Amino acid sequence: MDATSTATGGKVKKGAARRKAGGPRKKSVTKSVKAGLQFPVGRIGRYLKKGRYAQRVGTGAPVYLAAVLEYLAAELLELAGNAAKDNKKSRIIPRHLLLAIRNDEELGKLLAGVTIAHGGVLPKIHSVLLPKKTVEKEAKSPKKAAKSPKKATKSPKKA
Repeated sequence: MDATSTATGGKVKKGAARRKAGGPRKKSVTKSVKAGLQFPVGRIGRYLKKGRYAQRVGTGAPVYLAAVLEYLAAELLELAGNAAKDNKKSRIIPRHLLLAIRNDEELGKLLAGVTIAHGGVLPKIHSVLLPKKTVEKEAKSPKKAAKSPKKATKSPKKA
């Protein structure tokens, strides 16, 4: 036993009593830091418990959920940042979020029923409404051919 415990005749006190005596306090390490995540694991765990989604919540559930949410947020922000760059903007606005989601197949499927305020719509013109290119080319080529014989016939008449 220690000299302090034999002198007092009891056990050495742990926890708060030791800190009051002047012992060094350990810096707390959050669950997010332990998991290597930016999203708050403790807060997500608290929400899972308070939400009463299940009677019991395992210790790994909030870590996994935080990791999935962080991945989705990072993916969405990356695509929205690319959309902002394409539009020569330095800030991400709701329009860039919408363009990122709707142009990505998997995110579009996940957020299919979601409406983004001030996002607008994807630019699309239905193919039926577009002018037909093949008809224009055919129409232009016979007219040019027709003009040249008329010019040839006109010049002899004038002369």
